[in-house]
Amino acid sequence: MNSAFFTQFLMISQYQTLIFIVALIALFVVMNQLQKKKISFSKRMLISTGLGLLLGIGIQAMSGFSDAPMEVTFVAETTKWYSLFGDGFMDLIRMLVIPLIVVSIIHVIINMKEGIQLGKLVRTTLIVTTIMVAISVVLGLVVGVAFGLGGGAVAEGTAKMRSVTNVVDMLLDLLPANPIEAMAETNIIALVIFSAFFGLGAKRMSKKYMDVVKPFFDLINALHKIIMSIAMTVIRWMPYAVIALLAKTIAQRGLASILEVGMFIIALYIAAAIMFGIQLVVLAIMGINPKAFVKKGLSVIILAFTSRSSVGCLPMTVETLTKQMGVNDGTASFVAGFGTTAGMQGCAGIFPAMLLVYIANLNGIALDLNFIMMSIIVVTLGSFGIAGIPGTSTMAASVALSGTGLGHLFPMVSPIIAVDPLIDMARTALNVSGAMVNAIIVDKTMGQINMETYNNMDLKKVVEEVA
Repeated sequence: MNSAFFTQFLMISQYQTLIFIVALIALFVVMNQLQKKKISFSKRMLISTGLGLLLGIGIQAMSGFSDAPMEVTFVAETTKWYSLFGDGFMDLIRMLVIPLIVVSIIHVIINMKEGIQLGKLVRTTLIVTTIMVAISVVLGLVVGVAFGLGGGAVAEGTAKMRSVTNVVDMLLDLLPANPIEAMAETNIIALVIFSAFFGLGAKRMSKKYMDVVKPFFDLINALHKIIMSIAMTVIRWMPYAVIALLAKTIAQRGLASILEVGMFIIALYIAAAIMFGIQLVVLAIMGINPKAFVKKGLSVIILAFTSRSSVGCLPMTVETLTKQMGVNDGTASFVAGFGTTAGMQGCAGIFPAMLLVYIANLNGIALDLNFIMMSIIVVTLGSFGIAGIPGTSTMAASVALSGTGLGHLFPMVSPIIAVDPLIDMARTALNVSGAMVNAIIVDKTMGQINMETYNNMDLKKVVEEVA
């Protein structure tokens, strides 16, 4: 089967490709049977994660654990077919992001009760986000130093540094000069700002011209229900997508490339786990049950882990916060949306902080108090504006290294960038859990969270109702 039809069009030219496509379909059948047996959504998510991991390792084993798996024909073909199910699912989720943000923010504002202050919501969100990301930066530095990252690595690499924008221009870029462009570039903060102004304008006009703006109010309310319905219809397929997403990621990474920076990967996963623990401690300090958060947020965190997209998880993040955790619609939409671009504790917190330690040790740069303080300030400020999509590590690294005067050493991060998908899974999971924790803290601070809903451990998950 060496003709162009099989190798370039159909992309099934090896018998191994067919075997692993059939294997994926068989696992889909298994997940369907679990769904019919009414196995809970969270358990199905855990099972699908395990199955995806095993399938990915199986593909690697079949390739002889090749150092360059994507040069093996059947691996390239198999992962291409897997992308149809995994990446296709994420595309369906992403199609909802723009309408979800715009409609949700406007919907919340026009239905907002008198006395709720939007300004207080913004201030509280900024304060909570900044404090939490600063904690993650400090943690990244501590873990990096504890593991001695970069101490035994070889100083070589060919990665290219992305251009770095200064802080002022970065903040200006977040403003919605062109709402259509913001939608095309998925500039979430710009869309939040635009939608907030639009909602406030409609709300203000309703006080004098309610008969004129009422059709608009009805349209937004109807659109909100429709979008949420579509989101839940798509989300029901998530366990199937997780298998394909995780298997694809594992299969595409060569074992040698993973082992080369194994210590960095281990350190980052440990740092992410510790930061997740800190998030739970903060919730406990706020008088919020961490166990309920873990139980209800697990499905979203698993999706983040396998999809590696904070933006892609946004519809489910908002739905989980509002329906399962009792967070106010406005707070959930605003804080979660804000968190996909700014203050990401994984991608823009612990990761660039650990990378700075890695590069400093690699070049014999002293990790003194001046370097530490500068790193905390630079990485914390740089966290505002890192887009919540796969592949942001290069920009996060560029901002951190440039801001601390190490931009010329950027090529040395090549070994780490090479295994970025594996690192990105833990980072994105932390991003999303952090956004949810931030939303809960903000809503609790503003006195709007429904604690009865949050503490109801038997509350049936919305995704199970449609599944």
